[in-house]
Amino acid sequence: MQTDNTPKTPYVLHLDAERPGFDQIYLDNYASLHHYAFTMVNNSALADEIVQDVFLKILEKRERVTIHTSLKAYLYRSVYNECMNYFKHHKVKQKYQTHTIHEMDKHTEHPFDKLQYQEFEQRLQKSINDLPEQCRTVFQLSRFEELKYSEIATQLGISIKTVDNQMGKALKRLRLQLADYLPLMIWILIKLMA
Repeated sequence: MQTDNTPKTPYVLHLDAERPGFDQIYLDNYASLHHYAFTMVNNSALADEIVQDVFLKILEKRERVTIHTSLKAYLYRSVYNECMNYFKHHKVKQKYQTHTIHEMDKHTEHPFDKLQYQEFEQRLQKSINDLPEQCRTVFQLSRFEELKYSEIATQLGISIKTVDNQMGKALKRLRLQLADYLPLMIWILIKLMA
């Protein structure tokens, strides 16, 4: 490896893997370049890969490398550019994955599923409305207004034990009336948790 460094002329590197100077440039700069890349990508293995790619690209160039600043500045700028390329590629990849997942969800949601869900909602509302008045009131205060049993008891002027009994009755009746929809309810819960 040769370097020509004359005032007022750019720094010209003659890089060749066969020449002993290249290994020394790599060894002298690897640790600091790796640290620099790591501060940007926050992953040691990825930082190592980025630094390796920078040196590999230098080696793959068949013509002389002309540097207008210093060797260190050139290497840091190369690492910076490689990190930016990684981020651009990663961003495109994430957009594609998000788009693919969204498209899959759109296509897997069959009109029959929507119809069945609407039917379930209507049946649930009818089943709640068919509950005895106190039973329905206790259920709605507990499930829709998220009140505790003690708060329901105070609001309705009944004992906590009565609230507990009324909730038990409501849940038992709803389970019996909506038994046909159990697979749909499980599917809805799985979708909500995903």
